Amino acid sequence: MAAIIQIPKTTKALVLRRAAASGKSVLHDAVVEERPLPQLKSGQILVRVHAAAFNHRDLWIRKNLYPGIGFGRVLGADAAGVVVASADKNDFLLQKRVFLLPMRGWEKDPDAPESDFIIVGASKAIDFGTFAQYIVVDRDQVIPTPDHLDDVHAAAWPLGGVTAWRATIVNGAVKKGDNVLITGIGGGVAILALQLAIAAGANVYVTSGSEEKIRKAIELGAKGGVSYKNNDWPTQLGKLLKENGKGLLSAVIDAGGGDILGKTSPILKQGGRVVVFGMHANPKVTITMREVMKNQKILGSTMGSHKDLIDATNFLAEHRIVPVVSHVLDGLESADEGFKLLQEGSHVGKIVIRIPPVSPQAFPAKL
Repeated sequence: MAAIIQIPKTTKALVLRRAAASGKSVLHDAVVEERPLPQLKSGQILVRVHAAAFNHRDLWIRKNLYPGIGFGRVLGADAAGVVVASADKNDFLLQKRVFLLPMRGWEKDPDAPESDFIIVGASKAIDFGTFAQYIVVDRDQVIPTPDHLDDVHAAAWPLGGVTAWRATIVNGAVKKGDNVLITGIGGGVAILALQLAIAAGANVYVTSGSEEKIRKAIELGAKGGVSYKNNDWPTQLGKLLKENGKGLLSAVIDAGGGDILGKTSPILKQGGRVVVFGMHANPKVTITMREVMKNQKILGSTMGSHKDLIDATNFLAEHRIVPVVSHVLDGLESADEGFKLLQEGSHVGKIVIRIPPVSPQAFPAKL
C-alpha cells in the first residue's frame, strides 16, 4: 500500500525583502524565511524541491534592475523535485520526478505570448518562486524530468533551456551542417545553445572575453573561438572559418545586442540570421541597407512557450544532453554564495542549490 504523505503546513523559502538603503547601488535582501503553504486545491500538486538553480535575473532583481519585482515574494524560476501529494489521490504524477515551468502566459503560439508573459520568482504579478523546500503548483505547470538527468541537472535546464531552444532551433533555424556563432559563451543560456546546436549537427564557434571559457566550449564540442576583447574578432573568426574550410556563418546567436549584425555581416551568408536574446552590451540593435541588400535578418527572441519547452525537453532526452553545472551549493542558506558567483561571472554553466530533505519528524509519513 502506498504511503500517505502528511502535507506540511510551512516551508523554508528564499524571500526578496526591500533593502534599507536606496540609490543606484542598491542590493535588496534575500532572506531565508518560514512561509505558510497553501492547501491543495483541485488540479494542484505539492512538489518536494530537491534542487533549484540561479539565473542572472535573480541578481538583477536584487539590484533593482528588473521590472515588476514583488517584495515579500519567493525568488527563483528554476527547480526540480518529486511530486509528493496531489488534490487527486489517483494522480499519475504522484512520486514522479518533475521540473517546474518557469514562465506563465505563453502556451503554444509560435510567434509570441498569448497573454501577459511572466517569469516566476519575486514577481509582483504572481506569488510563486522556486527557492523553497516545497511548492504548491497547478499540475499542468510541471514537466516530467528525463530519465538521464538527476535533479541538480534538471533544475539547471528549464528557463535557460527554453531560451536557448527558441533562439537557436526555432528562430535561428539551426540544422545539420550549419556554421553557427554563439557570442558571450559561459553563461547558462549560451552553453545550452552550444549543446543544442552541436546535437543538431551544426559546426559551432564562440566568442568570449575569457580564454578559459573558450577552452571549455571547445571541450564541449565547439570548433573554435575568439576573444571579443580584440576589436578585429570578426576578422579572426573569418580566418578560423576559412582554415576549417567551412564557408560562412548561417546564424549568430547573441546575448549582447549593439552592432552585432554589422560586425558579423561580412562572415554571414546571404539570408543568414542574427538572433538576439539579450542586451548585455547595448540595448540598441542596428541594421543598415548593406545587411538588407544581403537579405540578412535580425530577430528578437525572448524565452519561449510551454510547447517550446516540451519540444526542447524531448530533444534533450533524445540526445541525452546534460546541462553544464558550474557549482552545486547545499541548502537555501548558501544562497549568498550563489549570488556572489553570479556577480563574479567567472562560472561556466549554471549555479544550483541542492535542497536537503526535511527531517521525518517535521514531515511524517503514514502507512
